[in-house]
Amino acid sequence: MKFFKVRCYFCEKEIQRSRGRLNEAKKFGWQFYCSIKCQSKFRNKQKLLICRNSTCRKTFRRTINDIHSEFYFCSHSCAAIVNNSKRTKNYLQRYCANQVCQKKIFYNNRFCSSVCHARAIKIPTDEYRKKIIQKIKNFYNQNGRIPLKKEKVEIYVTARELFGSWNNAIQAAGFNPNPILFSKKYYANDGHKCDSLSEKIIDDWLTSRKILHERSVPFSNTKHTADFKIGDIFIEFFGLHGELKSYDRVMKKKLAIIKANNLKLVSLFPADIFPIYKLDQRLANLVNFNQA
Repeated sequence: MKFFKVRCYFCEKEIQRSRGRLNEAKKFGWQFYCSIKCQSKFRNKQKLLICRNSTCRKTFRRTINDIHSEFYFCSHSCAAIVNNSKRTKNYLQRYCANQVCQKKIFYNNRFCSSVCHARAIKIPTDEYRKKIIQKIKNFYNQNGRIPLKKEKVEIYVTARELFGSWNNAIQAAGFNPNPILFSKKYYANDGHKCDSLSEKIIDDWLTSRKILHERSVPFSNTKHTADFKIGDIFIEFFGLHGELKSYDRVMKKKLAIIKANNLKLVSLFPADIFPIYKLDQRLANLVNFNQA
């Protein structure tokens, strides 16, 4: 077989091809290449560029369609370095608003970090004490009594940290605290003696709606009594449920008596009064019952 000399279309290196290959190339308009590498380089339309980051100057290739301006970079990192160096020149230099820090910052930020921001806006202890005392006084003016900690959960933890305890905060506001839950007796608006503030609130709710009710009524001739009775309906406020084991034992006995005698009972819990007042929903069926 006879071979003829031809040149690589890319590197112009002299190579040999048979007559059949020459005729085939002529027929289809093909070019000859000395290797697949030369063929690939010829087909590669990417342009050789040099990174415009002066600290890099790395060579790389990009297609013509990917070159949008004279500023081209080998990576996003190099582009950010150059672009940010130009951008910062157009902004006025600022300092951290935290007087203790005064670190240089850029753009429209007021603080150099979230830590400086938190320190700068922190309310002085004395001012925070005054705010807590004022909130307690406002509650007293609106409700005619001191708030329970469950009613002021938003300041309870802070009050304990600043005053030592919730009762100390109450005293700082000029009021007498109730140090033991349910230890202080209250008198309802109708004269009924109540074992706790919660029972007074329930009693006053019934009185304000002119609902006839009795206090401390025995369950079916037993020594156990219900807090309230309206007709044949008993109302029991389980104020210490989950707080004392002895209280929970008595509670179970009361519930057993009610079930055994098929009595009607409305059970109320602290969550029905504090921190969200729910008596209107829980006792709604009694509004039109046995009114005075």
